[in-house]
Amino acid sequence: MKHSVKITIFLLLLFLLAQYVGLGIVEQYVDVERSAETGITEFKDLPIGERPPIQERTSFLPIILVILGGTVIMLLLVKHKLTIIWKGWFLMAVFIALTIAWDPFMPTVVAFILAAFFAAWKLWKPNIFVHNFTELFIYGGLAAIFVSWFDILSISILLVLIAVYDAYAVWKSKHMITLAKSQTKEGIFAGLLIPYKLPSKRKKGVKTKKVRTALLGGGDIGFPLIFAGVVFKELGLWQAMIIPIFAMLGLALLLFFSKDKKFYPAMPFIGAGCFVGLGIVYLLMFLI
Repeated sequence: MKHSVKITIFLLLLFLLAQYVGLGIVEQYVDVERSAETGITEFKDLPIGERPPIQERTSFLPIILVILGGTVIMLLLVKHKLTIIWKGWFLMAVFIALTIAWDPFMPTVVAFILAAFFAAWKLWKPNIFVHNFTELFIYGGLAAIFVSWFDILSISILLVLIAVYDAYAVWKSKHMITLAKSQTKEGIFAGLLIPYKLPSKRKKGVKTKKVRTALLGGGDIGFPLIFAGVVFKELGLWQAMIIPIFAMLGLALLLFFSKDKKFYPAMPFIGAGCFVGLGIVYLLMFLI
């Protein structure tokens, strides 16, 4: 077992909470009036502007290219120790995602100010509470951007491609491990962090021991959420609510049967859970 039972359960519950918080954010962006007129799920504009038009059936192609390109850029930044650029990129991404996530629930200017405050806090004065609190909302903000670009076929293709890429990046090239370690060292890790114990305050001139921490990457949270969001868009809300449960079960299988101090790609397991969940959804719709 990779982590203790307590840490594993806590990580799974945070993962599930992030999925349902994200679905709640996506739901807030549904344009009810336009959807009633057109008969399909229509979305409101984002506070940062309109979504760029992308063909649903082939939308997985530009996303995969962006992921590959972004990975190359991040590896170059790590290699040349250009952390200032990486941190600026991270700060902007967190700010935009939080603004989108919070805008439906408060005036835009308030969402803007809070997003800027928490993004800056997360980067310059990080602590485990602020980090995980913001992570619960970030992926909902990203899902609000991307869900409208996909149908079930295209998001399914993307999920398979991401699972294959994740397996290659962890088991073969191992560059995902390099990026995760670099992110954690620089305090700009995208994903959930669960320490085995809360770190004590540093005293001047006194060395502190490293605290063991359970990690779950941002992609492992974001992609199943986008998948669930597309199910919501195409099939309905109760159908979408089923997907995170099976995504969590896929992650649970990995965590319970993996070995300590070894790295594993989570997306093959989470993605498999998503597809099992979708199968259950179709079965229930047939029976009902």
